[in-house]
Amino acid sequence: MPHPLLIETETLQNRLGEPGLVVVDVRGRASYEFGGHIPGAVHTTWHEYSDPQAVAKSLLNPDLAQIERRLGALGIGNETEVVIYSNPYDNWGDEGRMFWMLEYLGHTRTSILNGGWVKWTAEQRPFEHGPASPRPGQFKACPVKDVIVTKDELKRIVRAGQAQAAILDARSLEEYLGKEISGIPRSGHIPSAIHVAWNQFLNKDATVKDAEIIRELIEEKGIRNDQELICYCLGGIRSAWLYFVLKVAGYQRVRNYPGSWWEWSRDFACPVERDVQGLQKVLGFDQAAGSA
Repeated sequence: MPHPLLIETETLQNRLGEPGLVVVDVRGRASYEFGGHIPGAVHTTWHEYSDPQAVAKSLLNPDLAQIERRLGALGIGNETEVVIYSNPYDNWGDEGRMFWMLEYLGHTRTSILNGGWVKWTAEQRPFEHGPASPRPGQFKACPVKDVIVTKDELKRIVRAGQAQAAILDARSLEEYLGKEISGIPRSGHIPSAIHVAWNQFLNKDATVKDAEIIRELIEEKGIRNDQELICYCLGGIRSAWLYFVLKVAGYQRVRNYPGSWWEWSRDFACPVERDVQGLQKVLGFDQAAGSA
């Protein structure tokens, strides 16, 4: 049965050109311009909506009027149906970030192309080159606070140790355990955070796994359905994809932390945990030491 947050390739091909439908390609500009794109698709990336004054690159631009103009230029209005796609195997979950951002801004008719560019091209579906010329739309942002968490709010949640909230770290296991990242002042993870790697929810054809399988993977981590789920990563992109996947699986109380580790690690009032022994084991250093 089709999921309302996913649209299949055949369905989208049959609907191309419909009034009120905007297809958004969130791959890199070179891939869109030179590698081809779905006919009529417009191009944008999450970077265009970031706060230009923030050190944490992924914080949203507080100037909502500027975001509204950017979305309107793509042909997106409040009633527009938006389909987002990317190459699921060649990004950090960018389509999830665009989906989350639109939900946060109050857009309610958004879906992601199941399998994205990978499945579209594997099935030899039509494509074109060159920029699209959309008819401008009128978009008015109505922020939905229930899908976002700020640094200060998350600090309060961590300090209170609220059992009704689960913090999910979508990064790699090495990052979670404390691998040093260039340009990031501190390594490790937010205390009590549960590691849920963002890249484990795709089938070989780049489609999203069934909701039942996703729920099994989540429940194996000890995460309960009655908890509020707060997602973060390095820059709020992989965590936004996890946010989307959780919504597909039927979890309703999900939020994304757009500042994520970029912001958290720079505030030394924010607590951090590391697992040095666990990291050494994952990297194989303990075995090397034992054989020396």
